[in-house]
Amino acid sequence: MSSKSEILYKIKQNQPDAVSALPDLDVLNSDNPNVLETYKKILKNIGGDSVEVVDYAEIKDYLRKNYARDKRIITTIPELSEPEALHWKNDDPHTLQNVELAIIKAHFGVAENSALWVTDDLLVQRVIPFIAQYLAIIVNKSDILATMHEAYETIGNQEYGFGTFIAGPSKTADIEQSLVLGAHGARGLIVFLLQ
Repeated sequence: MSSKSEILYKIKQNQPDAVSALPDLDVLNSDNPNVLETYKKILKNIGGDSVEVVDYAEIKDYLRKNYARDKRIITTIPELSEPEALHWKNDDPHTLQNVELAIIKAHFGVAENSALWVTDDLLVQRVIPFIAQYLAIIVNKSDILATMHEAYETIGNQEYGFGTFIAGPSKTADIEQSLVLGAHGARGLIVFLLQ
């Protein structure tokens, strides 16, 4: 028997059983009473901020106090809009280059990495989270999942044209090992955690 044949024979003799159980991923989904706190901590660690709010009125008040009204602010959420803020939806995406703040909603968030799942039905224009200088995303506290495994189970076989996970502001550390925020997207992210 040649050495090659001997090696192949030994490999063949040492194969695992044809049917082996998959690992139990429920360990990852264990009841974590601090899913919300975990989400906020991870978000802060990756450069984002969170604000817990009870309703849209609190969000409007926060925006009024913290963002200049002379800059272009747009939203996909009727409860937060001023009359002029909703007219952008059918615009050519190139006309959105001067957006200071975009406010959108997420389907759910993931505590494990602070990612937020958004699809085209919530975005209206796919370019919105990537072209605005700053991004505000609203997610219900009850819609924060523990892990990405849960997230993918939740997404399942849903039909959507475009979907993305957004976690924190855009950043890179490739340039001279220096962290740069807003390298190819929003320079800042605030997540409103809605009651």
